[in-house]
Amino acid sequence: MSHKRLWVAASIIALFVFITFMFSVPHTRDVGVKSPFPSNAPIVPVVTVHDAFKKGLHTITGSIEVPNACALVSAEASIASNASSTESILVAISVHTDTNVCLQLPTRATFQTSISAPASLPFIVTVNGTPATVNAP
Repeated sequence: MSHKRLWVAASIIALFVFITFMFSVPHTRDVGVKSPFPSNAPIVPVVTVHDAFKKGLHTITGSIEVPNACALVSAEASIASNASSTESILVAISVHTDTNVCLQLPTRATFQTSISAPASLPFIVTVNGTPATVNAP
């Protein structure tokens, strides 16, 4: 067999492999990548709250998951009443994310606040003005 025939055969095989590869590999325009989290759905923060009531004073402690360990969390409690004149304790939590370099690893951050109020009042918890889901241990 001559060298010319070997080169032609090798070229045909290489062309066949290349064309087969091009048709078998999916292209980015063919695959619709969808995010597992809908971008328009609001994220409801989950807050763990514990209330210690003694002599008319509620000491409210808890934790919330923040984006990184550098985030600052503060809480303030107040008495809130709605249109039906039902009073409740509003725990307003503020989460301020730090813009410095910080490892972006979700972390539990704690908070504490106190308020004088009757013992049987329910809690309403907000995080940066957004209503939160409350887990009470």
